[in-house]
Amino acid sequence: MYVFGTNWIERLGRLLVCVGLGMLPLVTQAAEEDPWEGVNRVIFRFNDTVDTYALKPLAQGYQAVTPEFLEDGVHNVFGNLGDIGNLANDLLQGKFHDAGVDTGRVIFNTTFGVLGFFDVATRMGLQRNDEDFGQTLGAWGLGSGPYIVLPLLGPSTIRDAAGKVPDAFLEPYPHMSHVPTRNLTRGVDVIDTRASLLSAEKLISGDKYLFIRNAYLQNREFRVQDGQVEDDF
Repeated sequence: MYVFGTNWIERLGRLLVCVGLGMLPLVTQAAEEDPWEGVNRVIFRFNDTVDTYALKPLAQGYQAVTPEFLEDGVHNVFGNLGDIGNLANDLLQGKFHDAGVDTGRVIFNTTFGVLGFFDVATRMGLQRNDEDFGQTLGAWGLGSGPYIVLPLLGPSTIRDAAGKVPDAFLEPYPHMSHVPTRNLTRGVDVIDTRASLLSAEKLISGDKYLFIRNAYLQNREFRVQDGQVEDDF
């Protein structure tokens, strides 16, 4: 032991101090973004349990028995309905070119695309935009606020959670008076959305909570800034 001396201990100590100091900004940033991590993890585990034993098996069964062309068509129909919300938020953000594109998408897909079953607009060069009121609030200068996990709805922030309220009125469900039809349509929408995410699960590694949280926050920042995000590193 004496042959090696005590310098290695001192070097190791300095290395740990440097690593610790280097990690401080990351720890501080995480604390600011996710100050309610304890509660969020509890809700996350609840959501994950519901997904594991209910939503995921339903989505896998749906994908197994549904022909690909029919699955794609159903997904396109809900995408066409979502373009109405995209259009509204385009206008609220002053993105008039994107609003024109989404208007064209709704018109062409609803008519030539048979109520959106076929995405003819994309083939015509009208690429789908992805906007919601949470992004609109961000475009207006409102900060995201702390990260939160919503029961059954998943990852969000204070700003995005508030944005879900006006977005809900742009969906067809509040305007459907026939309850069985409304519930069936919403159920198919949920299962279709979950089925579309099955392949993405392969990307998850390490702590599932942290992976999803970081991916969500980075994705939302990217979308609010329309891709103009500076890398602090």
